[in-house]
Amino acid sequence: MVAKNPPSTTTKAVPTKRERLLEIVHVIREHDMIRNFIRQTNPREIRLGFEELGPTFIKMGQILSTRPDLVSPAYTKEFGHLQDHVPVDSYQTVASTFRQQTGQEIDDVFASFDEEPFASASIGQTHRAQLADGTEVVVKVQHPKVQELVHTDMELFKRAVDISKIGPEIGVINPEDIFNEIKNALFTEINTEIEIQNGQEFYELNHDDGIILVPQTYADFSAQKILVTSYMPGDSIKYFMQEPLSHDVQRARQQKAERKNVAEALVKNFVKQVFDDNFFHADPHPGNILFQRLDAQELQDQNHVTSFQRKIRGKKTTLTAQDDLPDYRITYLDFGMMGRLTPNLVDGIIQIILALNTKDTRAIGQAILAICNRTGHVDQEEFFVELGLFLQPYMQMGLGQVDLPNLLFEIISLCRHNNLQAKSEITLLVKAFASLEGIVAQLDPDLEMMDVARPFAKEYLLDHFSWRGQLEDSALDLAQSLRVIPKIPLKLDQLLNIFSTGQTRFNIALKGQDTLFAGLNKIIDRLITAIILAALILGSSLLVQGSAEHPAIYRLGVAGYIVSFIVIIILILATLHTRFKNRKK
Repeated sequence: MVAKNPPSTTTKAVPTKRERLLEIVHVIREHDMIRNFIRQTNPREIRLGFEELGPTFIKMGQILSTRPDLVSPAYTKEFGHLQDHVPVDSYQTVASTFRQQTGQEIDDVFASFDEEPFASASIGQTHRAQLADGTEVVVKVQHPKVQELVHTDMELFKRAVDISKIGPEIGVINPEDIFNEIKNALFTEINTEIEIQNGQEFYELNHDDGIILVPQTYADFSAQKILVTSYMPGDSIKYFMQEPLSHDVQRARQQKAERKNVAEALVKNFVKQVFDDNFFHADPHPGNILFQRLDAQELQDQNHVTSFQRKIRGKKTTLTAQDDLPDYRITYLDFGMMGRLTPNLVDGIIQIILALNTKDTRAIGQAILAICNRTGHVDQEEFFVELGLFLQPYMQMGLGQVDLPNLLFEIISLCRHNNLQAKSEITLLVKAFASLEGIVAQLDPDLEMMDVARPFAKEYLLDHFSWRGQLEDSALDLAQSLRVIPKIPLKLDQLLNIFSTGQTRFNIALKGQDTLFAGLNKIIDRLITAIILAALILGSSLLVQGSAEHPAIYRLGVAGYIVSFIVIIILILATLHTRFKNRKK
């Protein structure tokens, strides 16, 4: 989130660990954050608490807003409204940070540098500048002490997670899983060098792909806390989406055509990112997408470039003056949160789409299992049954009618209930797809993202389909079948002999038999223990009663009592501990 009018220009000193702990405890108690967060209730209170606690928690909330696998839909929606209230750093502070990071002075690198930032967020603030050759750039400078504050907060967060493990109430989420995910994402977010690499790769893959533009990253002038990129004019695409239609019929028709073209360009480019590049923008909300309308001179400059290359579906082609591009461009910004897919994950997504098209619930289930991690015992048959019931309404729809983001979110929830955890890359993709669909729906409500994406999926399948490989596999299967055919009469004869000699044996597997047998084993163990204790107590009683003149025998009987009572107490404590653990689960 961006604050256009920050509250002040003073830099607040980083508190000590003790001071920070007291501050966090105060805010947590004020908003009852632990109880609300673990139970996933009152998301507004959590958002207000995060905003009070500052940069680390604001960024944590923004990260969680993209993770529907970790928090509830109400939380992801509420965290999308997080606002930054971060004081602006003075120019002297910015110059000092730049000097420490690059070893150079600002005046030695830039021909001009705006001392006042035009935007400030939880991690850093952004200034307009100009390189020595006249290139206009923006310089993002990280706030001082942000990394130290993040590390301090993460240490305290880790202690809170450790304490939550021994608490009596556990809600619908796993705090330790959330901590690990946030820690990795947050440390990645504050390391600008990763964003530099992401920006360079995304530029190479998507810049000048039709009307799509990407700012160039200047790695030579950037550092761990400094990011320099080319200045990209334009306004948030939300203003283009909200622009009212003209009363003039012809102009209104032109506006609708423009919105449809922009929507199709966004979808085609995003699908290319997923299926061809396997590297996609994971946070395509309206604030990270600019819309720019070119004037006549700018349009002439761009459309009369003699030759430049762009990438379309992973292939280089030449765009010349004959390409009739419209007079507007779309620009992606902010590459701190990106998603990367392995070929296996892409194949899994394709298999899910194919299985949805064929309406084969078992095939869908198998494809889902391939893209999930198992967090416990998985009853596949039970999962297939639940999945079949869930997907039944969708089976009556065409592929273009399916609300894919909502469908995938519901499947993620179903997986969680069956000890399956969707891989983080998949959940990032779901969130990104849902964000983009929200933009597309406002631009062109009649456009179905899956209709636009289908040609890419077909091309992906054709590119990865090998006739030679299929023929080799089929020939191998046929050869193995031919080898088995002559043995069929012998197998039948052996089967008849088994039946005729009474050697028939059937193996029957009961649903949940492992749990059932484990329970029976516990009952038998308890019963045997009870019999032994009863015998021990009875024997001790006989020894005590008949040993008035034999102190040794008396002491032996008393020892039997003591051992019996100790065992009984241990059994009671073990039972209470087991029930307590089950209650927590």
